[in-house]
Amino acid sequence: MKLSERKRKILQLVVDDYISTAQPVSSKSITEKYMTEISSATVRSELAQLEELGYLTQPHTSSGRVPSTEAYKLYVTELMDKGKLTAKELGFIKGAFKSHADNLETVVQNAVKVISELTDYTSVAYTTHSEKNVIRKIDIFRYKPNQALLLIVTENTLIRDKFIDIPTSMTDGQIAEASGILQRLLVGKEFGEIIGLGEKISEEFDGYRDIFNSVMGAIEDYLHGDSADVIMEGEGKILRHPEYSDAEKVKNFLSVVTSKDKLAGLLSERNDNIEINIKIGGEEGKDMPEDCSLVTASYSAGGVNIGTYGVIGPLRMDYQKVVSVLEGVGKILEDILNNNNKNKGK
Repeated sequence: MKLSERKRKILQLVVDDYISTAQPVSSKSITEKYMTEISSATVRSELAQLEELGYLTQPHTSSGRVPSTEAYKLYVTELMDKGKLTAKELGFIKGAFKSHADNLETVVQNAVKVISELTDYTSVAYTTHSEKNVIRKIDIFRYKPNQALLLIVTENTLIRDKFIDIPTSMTDGQIAEASGILQRLLVGKEFGEIIGLGEKISEEFDGYRDIFNSVMGAIEDYLHGDSADVIMEGEGKILRHPEYSDAEKVKNFLSVVTSKDKLAGLLSERNDNIEINIKIGGEEGKDMPEDCSLVTASYSAGGVNIGTYGVIGPLRMDYQKVVSVLEGVGKILEDILNNNNKNKGK
């Protein structure tokens, strides 16, 4: 059933008011605060019809109404007003990225902190490993007699703490020679291109075949490994919201945010642009608690999708604020990453 304009307006007011106060909304409060030209009886009738349609629930017969999951879904897709960040908030975001803007890991960590700070919810980010990442630097350094540290720097990230096995008999000069071959053959190429050329370029590594195989294995692990690069900030902020005085709800929430695999699964649906994706309640994903919502956006650099960031919180989330923060952070973040790539290309 298509809602009349009056029903849509009243439903929007109920959702906005409930998000703001966490208290059931009555017909009297609507007429006194928002719709003074309409009688309380008329609003009460509209609320009853919205309840029959499944958009509202009434905790007690004498209390006001609260939005249902369906109401939130309609709200975020059709009813919600467009939010706008203040100049102070925009300045806060830009200031957070002034330093270390050339380090993707630091940039993403700052983004997660900024989002949590401005929204007062738990914020998360998931960094993808793209086959389109181009290698800018590659080196190997002796760590132990039979082990070397592999360092790979790409346009967007640094692969670190990757150790490869080397023959104990290898001299430092031979390690330097193998490193030079790696630089000559792999620098400037995409990961996907390297994987595709594996057999062809392996012929260049006569005498260093074991090292080449170890490097290829490290790249494969990086691209297709099971470990998820999930960053999170403000886990405890969920306890500030009154609906999470219920221990069972806290338990459900923690079961998700304490599992990187679950978070990665929820965050892995990506877009190439800063498009907002909102999941409300548990029906859209088995790992999403029924009393939670997840709002996400994607970010990219140089046309390469890098990952997803967002906010996880209660159904009674300030969606307008969250969306405006994600869009604001996303635009600034992409500008930084894209400018970094342009500068590297000069």
